[in-house]
Amino acid sequence: MKLAHFVATDHQPSTPAEPRVRLAVISDTGAVFLDEILEDAPRDLQELIERGPAELDRVRSFVETSLAHGVSGEPLDGLVHASAVLRPPTILAVGLNYSAHSQELNLKTDNAPTIFGLWANSLTGHEGTTSWPAAISEQVDYEAELGVVIGRAARDVDAADALGYVFGYTVVNDITARNIQYSEAQWSRCKSFDGFTPTGPVVVTADEIPDPQDLHISTVLDGVTLQDSSTSHMVRSVATLIEHLSGSATLLPGTLISTGSPGGAGYSRDPQVFLTDGATVTVSVEGVGSLTTHCTVTAG
Repeated sequence: MKLAHFVATDHQPSTPAEPRVRLAVISDTGAVFLDEILEDAPRDLQELIERGPAELDRVRSFVETSLAHGVSGEPLDGLVHASAVLRPPTILAVGLNYSAHSQELNLKTDNAPTIFGLWANSLTGHEGTTSWPAAISEQVDYEAELGVVIGRAARDVDAADALGYVFGYTVVNDITARNIQYSEAQWSRCKSFDGFTPTGPVVVTADEIPDPQDLHISTVLDGVTLQDSSTSHMVRSVATLIEHLSGSATLLPGTLISTGSPGGAGYSRDPQVFLTDGATVTVSVEGVGSLTTHCTVTAG
């Protein structure tokens, strides 16, 4: 099942800073909004996850019944995506999880994963516009990543059991200001500008992705393919990452883990390739989706 958030278009309270969103299941014919088929529908993905597996089963049943009775859903054209992940308790990013990427950035892959946090303000949706001031960075890079959404509290989880704790998967573009990354000891700020963590367009439930280590992953910038790899090349698998992270802290339901980017970053190219004013970048993960971001560079 594919779940997505869309910005509400009705007249209920909403602000540009915190637009009201609606949770939908994406069918072959459009978006089936849960608040139209369920009286007590979860308001967003986080609430759906927190209600537990029985709620997911209930939602699936109601959606299947609605589709069988002729509900086609609202056409996706004209709908505005919000971030596929909203209100996660934590956003954890994994650095240097593909050997080709660590080598091209001239950074060492350590014996343990490189982990850092991303800030919630950086979340944004598919087909959104991300802007930043040229005065702060003119070296803004793309990074296609598989995002993992935790479905239930995970603590001291063995890798053999880890995928059973996954609610679903999404696509993440881990946008990075490289000049800041190489001038500061930690990586959170360089990757947490407003809009620097697009996710989406959907979260695909785990039952639709039998093997997260066998997915094609790519980046296309203005029509040119710059990343073209597979999640099979991860240094540490999704299951291994969950085992490692849950060994020291409980991964709460709704936690987003961005699992690292393959080779092909713009910083390492000759000549270098960065996101520029007017650029359009699409990152894709097989079976999950394609996530597009439009770029605006301001003079401020």
